[in-house]
Amino acid sequence: MLTTTLREAVARAAAKNAFPLPGSDGPTAARVPLEVPRIAAHGDYATNLALVLAKLVGRPPRQVAEALVAALDLGPDMIEDATIAGPGFINFRLSPARLGLALVEAVEVGDAWGRWPATNAPPLLIEFVSANPTGPMNVVNARAAAVGSALVRLHRAAGRKADAEFYVNDAGRQVDLLGASVAARFRERLGLPSEFPEDGYHGDYIGDVAADVPEADGRAALARGDTHWFRDFALERMLAWQERSLAAYGTTFDRWYRESTLHTGGALAETLAELEKSGFVYEDAGARWFRSSAFGDEKDRVLVRGNGEPSYYLADIAYHRDKARRGWARSLDLWGPDHHGHVARMVAAMKALGFPDEFFRVTIVQFVRLLSKGELVKMSKRAGEFITLDDLIAEVGADCAKFFFLMRSTSSHLDFDMDLAKSQNADNPAYYVQYAHARVASLLRVAAEKGQVPPTERDERLAAAALLIAPEERALLRAIAHFPELVAGTAAAEEPHRLTTYLDELAKSFHQFYHEHRVVTDDVALTQARLLLVRGVQQTVHNGLGLLGVSAPERM
Repeated sequence: MLTTTLREAVARAAAKNAFPLPGSDGPTAARVPLEVPRIAAHGDYATNLALVLAKLVGRPPRQVAEALVAALDLGPDMIEDATIAGPGFINFRLSPARLGLALVEAVEVGDAWGRWPATNAPPLLIEFVSANPTGPMNVVNARAAAVGSALVRLHRAAGRKADAEFYVNDAGRQVDLLGASVAARFRERLGLPSEFPEDGYHGDYIGDVAADVPEADGRAALARGDTHWFRDFALERMLAWQERSLAAYGTTFDRWYRESTLHTGGALAETLAELEKSGFVYEDAGARWFRSSAFGDEKDRVLVRGNGEPSYYLADIAYHRDKARRGWARSLDLWGPDHHGHVARMVAAMKALGFPDEFFRVTIVQFVRLLSKGELVKMSKRAGEFITLDDLIAEVGADCAKFFFLMRSTSSHLDFDMDLAKSQNADNPAYYVQYAHARVASLLRVAAEKGQVPPTERDERLAAAALLIAPEERALLRAIAHFPELVAGTAAAEEPHRLTTYLDELAKSFHQFYHEHRVVTDDVALTQARLLLVRGVQQTVHNGLGLLGVSAPERM
C-alpha cells in the first residue's frame, strides 16, 4: 500500500545517512511518522521525521530533511516530487501514474476496494448495546449500535478477526421487576386486584406485553403463584422486540450471550475460586469482597452478598473470563457514561486473574440529546416517556440515523437534530453523501444511453486515467487513492467519525467537479476518462457507506 511504500523508502533513506529512527518497537518502517496533510497544496503525504531526528543527530531539521530527500530511491512512477517545507517537513506529491493506478484498482476490485488481507492481529470480540431487556431500544442504544457495528466492519476490513456480541442481563432484579410489572398489568386486564410493584416499569409497552399473554397460561401462572412465568414470558418478548428493532436498523450480532448461563453453568463459582487464589478476596460481615483498591480502584467491591447472592460485578468478571476461555485475545466493550465508574473495578479484576493489560478495553459512548424544533426531547425508560429506535427509524430512516450517530467522536456528547436529519438537501450530510453516489449512477445511465461506457481493459483504463489532469480531477484521484489507508487508520484508531468526515469531503470534491466539468462530451477519450473517474468515486463512496452500515442508493 502507499503508506507502506513511502515509509519503507524514508526508512532506507535514514539508514543511508546513519540516522536512528525514533522508538524501538515494531518494524523499522512502521516508526516513520506519516500523515495526509489537511491542505492538498501541502502534498499528498507528509512526514515530520526530520524534526524528530534533528535533536538525535545534532543537526538543523532542514539539513536532516535535505539529506533524507537526497537519499530517497522512489522513482517517478511513485512520486512526482518530495519538497521541504517550513522548519523541515517533507511533503510528497504522488505521481499521476500512481494516482491513476489507484483509480484503476478501485474499479477493478470493486467491493473489495479498501479491504486489507488477513493479518495476524489478535482476534477481537466487541460487545456493545447490551441493554437491559426491560424495554424497547432507544436512541442511546442506537448510537452504541451504530458505533459497534461500524467498528466490527472496520476491523474486518482491516484484516482482523472481529465478532459482535450482545450480553443479555437476564439474571438480575431489573428482569424480575419487568415480570412483576407485566403480571400486574395482566391482572388489571382480567379485572383482578393489582398492586403495581415499586420501581416497576410504567411504559405503555408493558401493557402491550401483558395483552399478548395467553389468558389460560396467565391465569394458570397466577393460580400457581408462579411469578417466574411472567418474568420469562416478558423477557423473551422484549428480547425478540429488541432483536427485531436492531435488525431493522442493520445491526446484527454473532452471539446473544445470556448472563443466566454463567449462573447455571458454574462459571461464577469457578471465577470466585480463581480470584480467591489471587489472594485478593476476603470476608467481611458475611459477604465476600474483592480487594480492588489494591489495583487503584477507589474502594473494595462485593463479590457475594451476605445473603449468598452473587453480585453483578462477579457475573461481569465471569463473563469476561469466559471471553478469554472462548479464544478471544482482546475484548472491547462499548459502555454508556453511566458505567464509567465500573471500568476501574473491572480492570482490577482482570489484573488479579492474570490477564494482560491489553486484553480488556472499554470505550465510553457518550449520551445523545435528541432535538426537535430546537427543543430537547426528554427520555425516561421507567416512566415510558422516550423515543424508541423504531420511532427513530420511522422518523428519519436507519441510514440517516446511523450516519448522524457516527459523525462525532464517541467521546463527545451528541446533539441529534431531528429536523436536519429529515431534510433532503445538501445541509444534511447523510443525504449529501448518498446523493453523490446516486448522481454518479445517473451519469453512468445517461452515458450508456448515448453509447458511452468506462473502459474495461486495464491498459485502456490506465491510458484514460492519464488524461485526468484538471485540479478537480486530481482532488478526486487523491481522495480515492487515500481510501485504503483511511480504512486501516480508522480501524486502528477505532474512530468511525474519520470515515464520515472523509466521505463528506469526497462528496464535496465530487459535486465541485460535477459543476466545473462536463462528464459526457464530444471528446470520446476524455469522456471515457471521466466516466472511469466517477465510477471510481461511486465505488469508493459505496464501500465507505457500507462500512458505516449505510446504503448507497442508485436513485434519489
